[in-house]
Amino acid sequence: MAEGKYPGIDLPPRDRDGARRRAQNHFTAQAERDAAVKHEIAQERAVSDAKTAKLRALRLAKEEADREAAASAPQPAAKAVKKRVRKINVV
Repeated sequence: MAEGKYPGIDLPPRDRDGARRRAQNHFTAQAERDAAVKHEIAQERAVSDAKTAKLRALRLAKEEADREAAASAPQPAAKAVKKRVRKINVV
């Protein structure tokens, strides 16, 4: 029995190395989880960027096809514009 500040109470021996090891394990595990999450986010971002690039290419191709179709289509004849005759009331 170790006599110290509290007589009659057994105090466990100090385990600084064990505490340091547990803390280090905790921080290492946290760092590994953070790295895994960052990796997963990067993968999701790459998939999203690829999908966006594909959709953009499709949109640009459609716009180009629409421009070509509009350029090759015959222009509609201009409608004849009628002049309006205004009546003037004279009093």
